[in-house]
Amino acid sequence: MDSLTQIVLGAAVGEAVLGKKVGNKAMLYGAIAGTIPDLDVYIGKLFDIVTALEVHRGFTHSVFFAIVFGWIFGWLISLYEKNASAKEWAQLMFWGFLTHPILDAHTTWGTQLFWPLDIRLAFKNIFVIDPLYTLPFLIFLLMAMFQQKGSKKRRKYNNLGLIVSSSYMAITIIIKGITYTKFTHALKEQKIGYKEIETKPTPFNTVLWSANVETEDAYLIGYYSFFDTKPIKFYSYPKNHHLLGDYKNDISVKRLIKITKGWYTVSKKNNVIYLNDLRFGLLSVAPNFQQFAFSFEIAEKQGKTIINEVPRNREEAKQLLKDLWIRIQGN
Repeated sequence: MDSLTQIVLGAAVGEAVLGKKVGNKAMLYGAIAGTIPDLDVYIGKLFDIVTALEVHRGFTHSVFFAIVFGWIFGWLISLYEKNASAKEWAQLMFWGFLTHPILDAHTTWGTQLFWPLDIRLAFKNIFVIDPLYTLPFLIFLLMAMFQQKGSKKRRKYNNLGLIVSSSYMAITIIIKGITYTKFTHALKEQKIGYKEIETKPTPFNTVLWSANVETEDAYLIGYYSFFDTKPIKFYSYPKNHHLLGDYKNDISVKRLIKITKGWYTVSKKNNVIYLNDLRFGLLSVAPNFQQFAFSFEIAEKQGKTIINEVPRNREEAKQLLKDLWIRIQGN
């Protein structure tokens, strides 16, 4: 999830663990714990793009990290915060570290919670930024922050934030099940044979959902809004995996394909090869739109394969928001 959401969750968890004893300092250190796992983004900047993608939400998002570094940070904090023991600070940091990747596991990218095992949990039931999850949670946290340490109101507001946000998360799982049924029913009605299907919410909401559907030679992408009145339409995107040519044997390209979990297409423009990661959708929900949110340019320089991520710009984001608002209202 986004940084603000992780800060709010970490602060609320810190308050639940140690707020009664240390007050707002529990929120402060909880917020810090909720931020630390995402520092892997900066670690990734030291490496090439493929390694950076592999590192993201790996080691720092694991149970192993939460246990080991929870104790380390807890001990360090206890050296200058004498109002709680090292064990109590360690418990706060542990839960802050652990709830961060558990929350991330509900997004499309997922998290390697059981690192070093190569298992990435990705439930795909919430977008990485969802105001309906974050804003009520933030409001309850702020209400708790201004209450007296150890008061019933403070505990009540903080607990309400945790309950409301967790309940919303549970609802998104139910919604995902409903939309999955809608998509599979539409495929059956339209007599479309397929190998695999995955569904996920579109950006910033859980009203409009998208589906990636794998067929023999192409991927189909469809959208369903709870305000739709017409049948779901699926748009075809050829796999074109053959366009990789000799690149398919390159170790970096193989690693990139592994990161996509096999959900990718290949395109060629002006003699440049692009590998498109389907999992994160397109930069528009308009019919037959061609530009993917995550696309990678593959080229050769001095006998070495170079992979660069295609940058996105602010204008594309603005257009996506406009298209989303229109499509959410129904087809």
